[in-house]
Amino acid sequence: MATLNITYDGRSADVPVEFDGHVADADIRRIATELVRSGGVPGLHLSQLHHEAFAHFVVDRFRGARGEERIYLRPKVPFGAR
Repeated sequence: MATLNITYDGRSADVPVEFDGHVADADIRRIATELVRSGGVPGLHLSQLHHEAFAHFVVDRFRGARGEERIYLRPKVPFGAR
């Protein structure tokens, strides 16, 4: 079980997701799109979300203190850019 955190349009929400092994970044974006469209993400239901809405988003992966997997899908930010 992993927690997928999706940040979109100034809102952020967590949703538990069951994955079988490693999931590619492109699949994370696709899964997130379907979850948001279907209302599977509390507080972040956008039924008309474009299928490429997350195309240029960053996928970050972390392990929590107890080994739980956390995946963050977020927009790219300009911090540190020159």
